[in-house]
Amino acid sequence: MTAPPPAEREILTWELNGQACRELARLVLDDGFVPDIILGIARGGLIPAGALAYALDCKRLISLNVAFYTGVGETLAEPVMLPSLLESSGLIDQRVLVVDDVADSGKTLKLVDDYCEQQGRVAEVRNAVIYQKPHTITAPDYCWRTTDKWINFPWSTE
Repeated sequence: MTAPPPAEREILTWELNGQACRELARLVLDDGFVPDIILGIARGGLIPAGALAYALDCKRLISLNVAFYTGVGETLAEPVMLPSLLESSGLIDQRVLVVDDVADSGKTLKLVDDYCEQQGRVAEVRNAVIYQKPHTITAPDYCWRTTDKWINFPWSTE
């Protein structure tokens, strides 16, 4: 698949990313959700997860590595969780905010949400993304914008 022309892309700048993360944090705060842990999905979710951790004053920031995209518009058949140092017992009785850059198919969020819930005794799992696609199978609890375009993120295109 060839990359769509720039006119058919959503462009997120560093400045707009700051605005998006602040607005996402406000959505979480206004909803009354206070996460004990922010879990960033590597790689795309790491920068928004760090920003949300600061904005929500959450000191416990962890990550999970999930591989799904292999190129522009190209994915594996299913997302794959890569080896990680995450100690799942650390999720017990915790309110977890899972953060990623985009809920495209929604399969990555579903994989991570299911993983958290399978660890047992997780108090609550919610997720936040900068963008969601209209066709996602996992609607995020918090989303900054919806788009059907390919997204250029500043951390992966500049």
